[in-house]
Amino acid sequence: MSDSPAWSPPAVWTWKPGNGGVLANINRPTAGARVEAELPVGKHPLQLYSLATPNGMKVTIMLEELLALGHAGAEYDAYTIDIGQGEQFGSGFVALNPNSKIPALLDRSGPEPVRVFESGAILLYLADKFGALLPQDHAGRTEALSWLFWQTGAGPFVGGGFGHFYKYAPIKIEYAIDRYTMEVKRQLDVLDRRLARYAYLAGDDYSIADIACWPWYGGVVSNEVYDAAEFLDAQSYRHVLRWTASIAEREAVKRGRRVNRVSGDADQQLRERHAASDFDRAHAGEPEGA
Repeated sequence: MSDSPAWSPPAVWTWKPGNGGVLANINRPTAGARVEAELPVGKHPLQLYSLATPNGMKVTIMLEELLALGHAGAEYDAYTIDIGQGEQFGSGFVALNPNSKIPALLDRSGPEPVRVFESGAILLYLADKFGALLPQDHAGRTEALSWLFWQTGAGPFVGGGFGHFYKYAPIKIEYAIDRYTMEVKRQLDVLDRRLARYAYLAGDDYSIADIACWPWYGGVVSNEVYDAAEFLDAQSYRHVLRWTASIAEREAVKRGRRVNRVSGDADQQLRERHAASDFDRAHAGEPEGA
């Protein structure tokens, strides 16, 4: 489809409900709860409310990695928030995250519950809480945090920029697609150059920097995000591909990416997670909570 006709913005913008896009039915220019809806609560101190988007997978992968390292306190209950149906605007969820975006975590292990929102903040919170997956020396910690915050700053250009205009926008706008394709390829080149020198982003050891970046950039080059690997010439980023494949083989990653998944192969979906045994039941086709 060719570009839309030239358009000049008005002096004051006015919202037009339903103005295109797959999420037009829920997008609004205002914040806050839209319905009264309490969140379910499980038995573990850590309560996660999320969906298996790239941002959501960061946290479930992190929790599964912590459990694999033997941190029993990282046991968690995970409940699905269906963002396509607007469940992120329920009063209970908005109380955890006033920005109405998944994921959101509630830690009830202390005398007062602690809410944590924004995926990068949750990764850092959990790394500090359990003393894991983040270098302890000052220089190493700083390097890992630089890459963590690089992802949180760069990621919107991948999702809200490239992903929206290439995959989801109701019309194809050449200028927008070119603009964000150039930026995504630049970011992939940044990663490829780094990973040509090191096994992982922060150096020789796997960390929250990799957990933050892998669902987005690994998903793009493996064609699991936006179906755009060929368009982006993903095969040319061979160090990113090596890193992507090695992380995908981690057992905790295989488990974490299944949690709160509601699409794709049925045996890879686990809408709720309350115990490690849930993975086996879901794979066997047994109903969750059985």
